[in-house]
Amino acid sequence: MSARRFRFLATMPRLSKDARTWAADLRRIEDLGFHSVVVSEHYSHGWAMDALTAMNFALANTTRLRAMPLVLNNDLHHPAILAKAIATADFLSAGRVAVGIGAGFLEDDYEALGATYDAPPIRIDRLQEALQIITAFFAGAPVTFNGYHYKLDGLEALPRPVQTPRPPILVGGGGAKMLVLAGRYADIAGVHCQQGRRAFDEKAAEGMSRASIDKKIRMVFTAASSAGRPAPEIQFTCYDVNIGGVQITPFRPSFSDYIAAHPLDFADSPTLLHGDVEKCVDDLQRWRDELGICCWHLGESVDAVAPIVARLSAE
Repeated sequence: MSARRFRFLATMPRLSKDARTWAADLRRIEDLGFHSVVVSEHYSHGWAMDALTAMNFALANTTRLRAMPLVLNNDLHHPAILAKAIATADFLSAGRVAVGIGAGFLEDDYEALGATYDAPPIRIDRLQEALQIITAFFAGAPVTFNGYHYKLDGLEALPRPVQTPRPPILVGGGGAKMLVLAGRYADIAGVHCQQGRRAFDEKAAEGMSRASIDKKIRMVFTAASSAGRPAPEIQFTCYDVNIGGVQITPFRPSFSDYIAAHPLDFADSPTLLHGDVEKCVDDLQRWRDELGICCWHLGESVDAVAPIVARLSAE
């Protein structure tokens, strides 16, 4: 497996101060060498920002930094309207946009919006149709689509994005169906734990062992090969980051307790990034070479991980 360049993702600054400070924080992320700033989309549990609005303001206040939602809930966006919005942002930012999209998992978001929370197979099937539409839109020809969930009749695919062949599409997931979907359609596959209604529970943690992650990535690559596509880049979020004895990421009781109780299963899992800067750099390089993970999110503290970013982004 050929080694790809490291790309580090930073979390969008919080809306806790004025807009000028928020924009300055973004420019600092850019100066620290991060590849992209990412923003989640949620409508419950205290989430404040609209993902697409924040993404566009971030692009307008930086010059090199890329931006993408990580990830949008497909059920809350018509794919043709979303594709047009992303294409517009890509044009106006001179090609600094990617779109991350998933099938939606947090039931509380649906309840808050009064939306129907369908069973996983329905949500995943709807996402597959959406990916077909977004892919067709980015290809530039008028889009006609006659699916079960969406129907389009000669939609004009304008504006044309700047990036060729298209703005990158990231599909994230933890279950087999989502990972296969990512292999078939995505440019970047986000490999995650499989979160149910309880989110970070023991079952989710079980799927983040080294063996489980290896299996998930093989699913992505096999699906891409079967579809006659190049293997997507792999994006991964470290859930337990401790640098030099300082805990960077939050402690999640059930999730973290399960990992602590199964040390052999997680001895070499990228779920845990522990040690001094030198050890963390070595571990990330090994996981990139062995597992193919090149896109990393190491938690919300950009200052804490900046020395690692500086070392590996220069490769």
